[in-house]
Amino acid sequence: MATLRTVADDPVSYALNWKAAHRRPVIGSFPMNFPSEIVHAVGALPVIIQESKTPITEGRSMLAEFYCGYTRSIADQASIGELDVFDGFVVADHCVQLLGAVDAIRYTRPEKPVHFAQFTSAMDDAWTKPRVDGRISDLKTEIETIVGAGLTDADLTRSIKAFNENRRLLRHFYDLRRSGRARITASEMQLLVKSSMVMDIHDHTAILLELLDGIVVHDEAPDDLVRLHLSGHFCHAPKPEILDVIEESGGLVVDDDLYTGFRYISTDVPEDGDPLAALSTWYLERNINAPCPTRVTNKVDWDTYLLESLRASRSVGVVVLMAKFCEPHMLYYPELRKALEAHGVQSLLIETEHEGIPIETLRTKMETFVERIRRHPSPLPA
Repeated sequence: MATLRTVADDPVSYALNWKAAHRRPVIGSFPMNFPSEIVHAVGALPVIIQESKTPITEGRSMLAEFYCGYTRSIADQASIGELDVFDGFVVADHCVQLLGAVDAIRYTRPEKPVHFAQFTSAMDDAWTKPRVDGRISDLKTEIETIVGAGLTDADLTRSIKAFNENRRLLRHFYDLRRSGRARITASEMQLLVKSSMVMDIHDHTAILLELLDGIVVHDEAPDDLVRLHLSGHFCHAPKPEILDVIEESGGLVVDDDLYTGFRYISTDVPEDGDPLAALSTWYLERNINAPCPTRVTNKVDWDTYLLESLRASRSVGVVVLMAKFCEPHMLYYPELRKALEAHGVQSLLIETEHEGIPIETLRTKMETFVERIRRHPSPLPA
């Protein structure tokens, strides 16, 4: 676990060391739907760029203060040279704020290639699949150009299988946590997923297998803690101290739909047929398995998905982690809250930001929330 913690805490150093050891390019990408398999298949290291822990300094002049902490952090990292390890940047889809962060990269590092795939957000139209197919094909061509090497269908299929294996292992950790048979904290689970966004996928899978061999599995779940679901944070990882306070206050996090969580690992890529078409299918299906308010799918919506997840994990409360100034989340949250209230599910909204939040104030809120659930339990009907 120490290796994964080091990678998650300092992904740029990991990328620098990997690049020096392998003498191959490193490609940076952004949330939420980038197919890392393409970069891996061409022999480069795909890294999903993370929010930095350092205070924002030079980047303050790049973006307005009403941009979210993640995008302001990206602009700052670009300004001070922390992103120079990357040989190119690729974006599969985006929000308006992330566009500003990528423009900051273009402005401060004009020599670095940047490619927008811009996947469509309307998932049910007749033209959606062909358009996404075309954008993924363009993305493949662009990555081949950046790296200076081509890839074959066989290369891409091998990479798809490697990433699928990693996702399945991570979902197994989730299954153990939901059942209560293994005590995996929220910060530990985030560590497992976040490190997979940065590390060589084969090395990460090897570590997961070692961890599974050593994990302690119990026959029954503890019943003295309040079972909670964490929801939100579509782009970047919530600070570990926030997750720790949630569980130190008497809650037991048993499930989540965080980006650095189940949202990222929810869906495998089909391993048969045309691998590029399979990546397009993955993009469409993952919004059914873990809906996002930035996508439009008639078959499902986020509140219905969340209620079904609560039933499956037997969660009796929801902690909503909302990054400050995250417009998609802010716009959808009222509908989510109405759905939870209609089913008698208690929830707590925690607004997060790059500069941090008062931890003791959060602790008081969490302790009050947990006690309220204990006094007035309202689990979902079976």
